[in-house]
Amino acid sequence: MTGTEIQHRPQHDEARPRRWRAWLLEGLSEQTARHPGPHGTPPVEHEGHRWWRVMCLTGVDYFSTLGYQPGIAALAAGLLSPLATLVLIALTLLGALPVYRRVAKESPHGEGSIAMLERLLPWWAGKLFVLVLLGFAATDFMITMTLSAADASAHVVENPFAPHWLHGENVWITLALLVALGAVFLKGFREAIGVAVVLVGAYLSLNLVVIVAAAWQVITEPTHIGDWTHALGAGHSSPLAMIGVALLVFPKLALGMSGFETGVAVMPQIRGDADDTYEKPAGRIRDTRKLLTTAALIMSCLLLLSSLATTLLIPQKEFESGGSANGRALAYLAHAQLGEAFGTAYDVSTIAILWFAGASAMAGLLNLVPRYLPRYGMAPEWTRAVRPLVLVFLAIAVFITLWFHADVDEQSGAYATGVLVLMLSASFASTVAARHTRHRFATYGFAAITAVMAYTLVTNVVERPDGIKIASLFILGILLTSFASRVHRAFELRAADVTFDDTAVRLIDEAARKGPLRIIANDPDEHTAAEYRRKEYSQREETHIPSGRPVLFLEVFLQDSSDFSADLTVHGEEAHGVRKLRVVGPVVPNTIAAVLMELRDRTGQVPHAYFHWTEGHPIGHLLRFLVFGDGEVAPVTREVLRRAEPDTGRRPRVHVG
Repeated sequence: MTGTEIQHRPQHDEARPRRWRAWLLEGLSEQTARHPGPHGTPPVEHEGHRWWRVMCLTGVDYFSTLGYQPGIAALAAGLLSPLATLVLIALTLLGALPVYRRVAKESPHGEGSIAMLERLLPWWAGKLFVLVLLGFAATDFMITMTLSAADASAHVVENPFAPHWLHGENVWITLALLVALGAVFLKGFREAIGVAVVLVGAYLSLNLVVIVAAAWQVITEPTHIGDWTHALGAGHSSPLAMIGVALLVFPKLALGMSGFETGVAVMPQIRGDADDTYEKPAGRIRDTRKLLTTAALIMSCLLLLSSLATTLLIPQKEFESGGSANGRALAYLAHAQLGEAFGTAYDVSTIAILWFAGASAMAGLLNLVPRYLPRYGMAPEWTRAVRPLVLVFLAIAVFITLWFHADVDEQSGAYATGVLVLMLSASFASTVAARHTRHRFATYGFAAITAVMAYTLVTNVVERPDGIKIASLFILGILLTSFASRVHRAFELRAADVTFDDTAVRLIDEAARKGPLRIIANDPDEHTAAEYRRKEYSQREETHIPSGRPVLFLEVFLQDSSDFSADLTVHGEEAHGVRKLRVVGPVVPNTIAAVLMELRDRTGQVPHAYFHWTEGHPIGHLLRFLVFGDGEVAPVTREVLRRAEPDTGRRPRVHVG
């Protein structure tokens, strides 16, 4: 190796990590922190899409459950699967549909039911509540990815044309599909609606062909119905007993309602009317309701027909683990009734839509994190870029797949838990919204739906606790990383914008004519002239404010200290013989620092701020600062300024007496 090679190799090695970091964090900016994600609000120049096209985008998640729902229903309810499916359809059309039609009205910009509930609880309680709901939402979307990929792998393995070496390799096939999904997002996830329309159209058409063929076989061979009814009579004492069993087992079928939350999340993609405004998007709300209603009706019909077809024509043992219809009941019928060529086409369509359902779920996750966590200050800097998040979600999906061994049945409980918690939150939010508008009958109706959803959730959790275990891990992870990030980012300026009213501008300009501004940080609870004179005298004496130089009092009024940042408006006031600048902010020292930086930029001179030391233990003050937004103000203000302005010559001065 030559001396030249030795000299230049370290530079090459150092450039490679820089290029990798630049690629990984591509698009990281302040705007990214406010961006709602791939399926969030489109840019102004984007006209949106017709509602039926957007329905296909949410449909890759909703309709794809036909790939595994009939098999799960058969395992849960056996020969009573059609009756239990009827109960599920009733809950869909009379419960979930009215709830999400209300959510579309109350939250028309894609925030969903979580945003509705966020407004109910103030301060930290609201933030914690949202974080817990985000944990369940993450469970829903993550299990959508892993369960859909696992079911797609079952269709690959069971296809008669699949190579023999793929048999029994469901886990590795699932992992390969997940890695391919992650690669799509790492490269860049573009417009998905066009692809979704093609996939949904082909998939629903093929399912309709299978169901029609099954119906023809049942009609031409009526013994299937006779055998089924005879078996029902032998297994249950009366029709009432059958209804009772169906009511007990239908919570296990709840994942058949999985598309509603996605349906309201993609609302901003709907075109609406030409005269829609941000405050009143009446056309978008109307068309979203069309989307939700049409999707629910299509899915309800397909669920009932597919349940009847699979229950009547497939032996019960084939639904069990290892059976040919396990996780792929309609595919079983497609091969058995219409031949291997059509069955293979059906398998390809099913694999494609199940894989793309994972893409929809990934996009949903990428929407949720930027929508809430950066606004709370509860996301590290790198979560504002898409690619690091994709890698995190992909790693979690791999872990879940290995934990459940890519088994569809084992994951269904976790999936249903996430779906039901979001539906319970939506129904409760709708109840509260109806009560606030004094719609008594709507309030009672939504309350009844909330009770049914709560029963369904509790039943599902008791019988299949894996869902709550997975959700608890997500919740714990979100809480730990969120609060660690909040602490790490506590010393940022945390003010998006600082403005001054006319009185404040006049007071600042008059004081700036006599030299750098002298700002006394004051407790806003002091309201008498004597208190202000005493405060000014002590500061002039202890911190040596030059005699005769004018001072301005700066007073910060705390609002919700759980908020991370806010736009600041500084108001000027002359009262009690002093001149004051008053501002409302979520935290005292950061607000003072932001105002000082803005004063420096406005006047062109470095301001001086004067503080008193606060009595008490420093750890106690630190905790007060993190939780309540005040604590020991002077050193924290200085630290915020130090991090915001590295140039000591331009950094506002902090004096403490």
